[in-house]
Amino acid sequence: MTSSNQDNDANANDAQNGVIAEKLRKRAAKLQTGSIETTFAEGVDSELLFGFGERINPRRSFVFVSRVLGRHIPVTPTNVRQSFTGLAQYLPNDLPGPILMTSMAETAVGLGAGVHDAYLRQTERKDVLNVSSTRAQRDQALFARFSEDHSHASGHCLYLPSTEHDRELLKTCRSLVMVDDETSSGNTMKSLGQALHAAGISHLEHVYALTLTDWSSSDITVPSDAAPSGYVLAQRHALLNGTYHWHADEHAPTQTLPDPDTPSLLASQPLHRTGDARIGNSAQTPFTAPQSLLVAAEEWKKDERPVLVLGTGEHVWEPLLLAEALEQASHKVLFSSTTRSPIKLGHDIHHAYSFNDHEGLGITNYLYNVNPDHYSSIIVCLDTSVEQVDQRLIKALRAHILFDDQFIKYEHTADNIEPLLLQQLTTQLTTDSSSSQ
Repeated sequence: MTSSNQDNDANANDAQNGVIAEKLRKRAAKLQTGSIETTFAEGVDSELLFGFGERINPRRSFVFVSRVLGRHIPVTPTNVRQSFTGLAQYLPNDLPGPILMTSMAETAVGLGAGVHDAYLRQTERKDVLNVSSTRAQRDQALFARFSEDHSHASGHCLYLPSTEHDRELLKTCRSLVMVDDETSSGNTMKSLGQALHAAGISHLEHVYALTLTDWSSSDITVPSDAAPSGYVLAQRHALLNGTYHWHADEHAPTQTLPDPDTPSLLASQPLHRTGDARIGNSAQTPFTAPQSLLVAAEEWKKDERPVLVLGTGEHVWEPLLLAEALEQASHKVLFSSTTRSPIKLGHDIHHAYSFNDHEGLGITNYLYNVNPDHYSSIIVCLDTSVEQVDQRLIKALRAHILFDDQFIKYEHTADNIEPLLLQQLTTQLTTDSSSSQ
């Protein structure tokens, strides 16, 4: 990382050479395990893009909490969509194809799907394949594995697309677009590039790295037999570029991961859906909200509070499309999702639930910054069985369920939930929970 003193020296050299250097701005946070400081160009409204959080993770103690992604903080569908189009605009319309677009589980699965959708709208191309990684072992053909060493769940899997058309796009791709919510070192993208090369994606000509925030100061290279040097240098674009400095507290207690970092076979396999990038997708996703949900939603308009649509884990793209559909029907809507990322209360995390995962993996999942009293209705969207979801969460949120095209109103599930189970749900609140969405 570049130190602040080096930044100052570089600015001085630029001034001597007649280059007008950008004015820099800093934001910092003090965590229990250390302190973090970020530096970026003045004029960027960073408060709209990210905040800070503290991971429960011995590998990396801090996390940049996105304020536009809809993962840890509820946001409007419009704001999420703007981040998609903002990143897609960095890609040339005539980028040589076929194009392979990849995104990183779990946080960036929806981001990758959205950038893919925005690029298809922008270009009307038919040769752009989106394949996202997944943290779970699925009952389909594995294509590649790679690692995100600093994560609480380091292993990523890429599976072969489900159709012959998409498998052909994968095999013959000439351009690679890697999408993630943030880049701190670039190592995960490098690991992905090496894994793709080892799996046979060996003749790439162009590589792009798109992120909401890019804190990395090193080049990102991807091996390619088509390049004279043996690798392609990624062209990097982000909504915000900067550097960060982490100062660990030597006296802080040692962190322990809440769950073992071992991928396991899903006990409840997701529905096979058009648009699920975990099995490959090269077209825009058709989506129609169930009529029963739309009818119920008309009643919710009488309440001034917004509707909250929740994705679950890696199942976030179709839930976002539902949130957009409701927003376009004149509803006040916010969107967020559950996650397997353990984060402490404090900074941008004001409220937290922890509960059993919905895929039968036996790991803890979390929901951040959601107070059910702030919403007229909450819809939890599932792509696994309804029986697998932790019913304590449904009870705590008084949530309706959307499973495939089945809309299940809360009143139909509440009687089946044991009252004692609700007491077992871990609910944590800060003294200022009113600041949660």
